[in-house]
Amino acid sequence: MRIDAHQHFWNPARGDYFWMVGEATAPIAKPILPKDMAGHLAQHDIEKTVLVQAAPTVVETEYMLGIADATDHVAKVVGWVDFENRDDLKHLSRLAKHPKFSGVRPMIQDLPDAEWMHRKDVQWAFDALIDLDLTFDALGFPLHLDPFSKLFAKYPKLRTVIDHCMKPVIRDGQFDDWAAKMAAIAKETNVFCKLSGIATEAKPGWTLETLRPYGAHVLEGFGADRVMWGSDWPVLNLNGSYDSWFSAAQSIVPQADHAKVFGGTAAKFYRIK
Repeated sequence: MRIDAHQHFWNPARGDYFWMVGEATAPIAKPILPKDMAGHLAQHDIEKTVLVQAAPTVVETEYMLGIADATDHVAKVVGWVDFENRDDLKHLSRLAKHPKFSGVRPMIQDLPDAEWMHRKDVQWAFDALIDLDLTFDALGFPLHLDPFSKLFAKYPKLRTVIDHCMKPVIRDGQFDDWAAKMAAIAKETNVFCKLSGIATEAKPGWTLETLRPYGAHVLEGFGADRVMWGSDWPVLNLNGSYDSWFSAAQSIVPQADHAKVFGGTAAKFYRIK
């Protein structure tokens, strides 16, 4: 079973996609719905997807679960709750009962405090995710690698996956510091990693060889048992296409590991049957 472990649907008219402003996001600031993805899934024989939050609201999570209920290929939903509001435990507990709800993703990359995840008032949420056996998608930039490393060590029972390889700054050729810290996380924790989002971090006109060192490094450190491929579509369209990124990823991942990276690992982590 081939799985796209990271994709989005949205309708900007809903009004809570606060990052979707200005010329940079204009090409994707429009309704993106299952019918718009159907051709990509058919072309690449992708049977299931993981639908990931793109707005910091519980109501967007409800919106995504509605899509999931009506869409066979959406196997799991990664939503959002307010870690800064302990009362949102009631939402998390309620959502956990939905068969397609997997867990949450706070939009840490957009927060001004890189150490936000260590605030005392948000620790309840990590404990709740463990107690409810839900997943945590870690979204950040390289500057968040040290804080996340401490978080992963603090909560070894948290079912965690790093989104987008923690967004290395490929456009500027930055590699060594990101690579060392990712290797340490891979070695010292049981965290998973998504091979996704790196095309968006490169300069326009990227090639396979632009992305290969980053993808290869993640695979070497985490191993195919802990790496899953995701498209990050339609954000991907800002600097690439579904076809170009899928093709590049197929070349980066050794053939012997395709079954795991393009399906098996995501099925294991997100418990997709």
